[in-house]
Order: sequence, then structure tokens, then C-alpha cells
Amino acid sequence: MITCFIRYEIDPFKREEFGQYARAWGQAIPRCGADLIGYFGPHEGSATTAYGVYNIESLAAYEAYRARLQADQLGAENYQFAKRERFILKEDRIFLKNMSLPHVERIKP
Repeated sequence: MITCFIRYEIDPFKREEFGQYARAWGQAIPRCGADLIGYFGPHEGSATTAYGVYNIESLAAYEAYRARLQADQLGAENYQFAKRERFILKEDRIFLKNMSLPHVERIKP
């Protein structure tokens, strides 16, 4: 299992548009085969940094997932929405492997 971290630089005056974009991926990404952890937008601190995070089985599975996402109606519409509204100024993607597993279960108070 690998985790894809997408770091976005967004227009600080178009945070609502990024929120709409994130909610659409919340529907399309799981349907197309990735385990979405979430999309995270500015709350405190930077007004321009946002993240998307999901798990996928492998890079080969990622390639098949990307093809499904591009063919998905909501996915295609969301790509076009971002292109049209231009709220994403920069996007960086990295794939990481969790090196700290296994984790111990947290003690609940």
C-alpha cells in the first residue's frame, strides 16, 4: 500500500471553489478505486496551502485508477471545473510508504 499526498497552492480568494472541488473528489475518488483519506483546506496559518491524501495498492493500480477517474463523469467535470475556475495555482504529487507500521492501539481515557 502506498499513500499519495497532493500538495496544492490555491488562490486564497477562491477557497470555496477549492472546497467544492474537494467535495466532488470525495465522491469520485472512492468510486474509482482509491481509499480517500481526505482533502484538507486552509483553516489557520497559511491561506494558500491545501492537501489531498489517499491510499492505493501500487503504482500500477494508480495508473488504472487514474484512467477510471478521467473516464468518470464527475471526475471529468471536476477536472474541467478546476481548469475553468483556476483556483489551483500549483500542484505537487508524491507517493510515500508508511514506515511506522504497525502502530499500537491508542489508550482511551
